[in-house]
Amino acid sequence: MNKNKARIKIIKDGAYCVFGAIPLKEKIITPVGAHYEYREGRELPQSENYSLCRCGQTKTPPFCDGYHQEIDFDGTETAARDSYEARAELLKGKEIDLMDDHRCAYLRFCHTEKGTTWNLIEESDKKEKKELAKKSAEECLAGRLTAVSKSGEILEKDFEPAVEVLQDPEKDCSSAIIVKGNIEIEAADGEIYETRNSVALCRCGKSENKPFCDCTHYHNGFKTDD
Repeated sequence: MNKNKARIKIIKDGAYCVFGAIPLKEKIITPVGAHYEYREGRELPQSENYSLCRCGQTKTPPFCDGYHQEIDFDGTETAARDSYEARAELLKGKEIDLMDDHRCAYLRFCHTEKGTTWNLIEESDKKEKKELAKKSAEECLAGRLTAVSKSGEILEKDFEPAVEVLQDPEKDCSSAIIVKGNIEIEAADGEIYETRNSVALCRCGKSENKPFCDCTHYHNGFKTDD
């Protein structure tokens, strides 16, 4: 993979076009006791360039088959384009803080066996809870939550570039497309979204915050015919 060429272009009322041989994986959201893990799913074909469905109606998931043209898919991008830092709230904890921009994809990794990420931040003077707060925020691949030090340092590892298609059998639905590793995402109008360590893109076609996931796949019971 050439990191300099890795990028995603959103086509107006069409697909996500992925360039630069970015690894494509399927991951399964898996409950393990009172927490969740990402488990490996089926192997997906790899390619230098590929197009992923954005309308939710493809017959060849996760890839686009052009069906968006048959249904006159409205893929208008409505998400705010301000920076994460500008829109995120800051929750102050005992030893570390938490940034939260409320862009939830219902991945549920903020729920742990020791409490929610927000609760853990408030008790971050306890080592175990501080480490779990950092871990659970990092595993929020929608990019909603970010643990930060009191000096403002971001407390998460840098992901390698990858595109991950999520399945959520516990909730009987197909989940978001995760884009990891600060991959450039270009809007249909040519503007570049802020690059992030991870974000969740909508693939059910119904998000009201396109191109980002807003949990609608769960509320509508979206499920691909894999």
